[in-house]
Amino acid sequence: VEVRFIEFMPLDADRSWSDGAVVGCDEIVARIAEVFPLEPVDRTSAPATRYRYLDGAGCFGVVASVTRSFCDTCDRIRLTADGQFRNCLFAVEEFDLRSLLRSGASDEDLSELLQGAVAAKWAGHGISSVDFIRPNRSMSQIGG
Repeated sequence: VEVRFIEFMPLDADRSWSDGAVVGCDEIVARIAEVFPLEPVDRTSAPATRYRYLDGAGCFGVVASVTRSFCDTCDRIRLTADGQFRNCLFAVEEFDLRSLLRSGASDEDLSELLQGAVAAKWAGHGISSVDFIRPNRSMSQIGG
């Protein structure tokens, strides 16, 4: 089992997130490395930055979407349980895939919606920006 540590993100249902509450990747790795010597694993397209224990006992990963944005290499999309297509976990805009499917849309219509949604993906989420807009949905509603 490979554990993933995920930084606290502004996708909480009770909206209690604050920058100061985030335990960042550097701190997570430093705390583990105090007890278990580590080395980084080569980066892949996965969102986690991975580390290997030097004794060969395994690996773990940290999803550092707050302190180490990986938006420029992100290849993830989301489909919510109610049929909304999201081009980013932090997107505020959703694309109504369910209605399109239920209306008997053609493959071309579906392709157009998906291509348009992916093309509209932001360059970055801007969590640290003063004009960051929190998504209205919690992580569990988005499918994260």
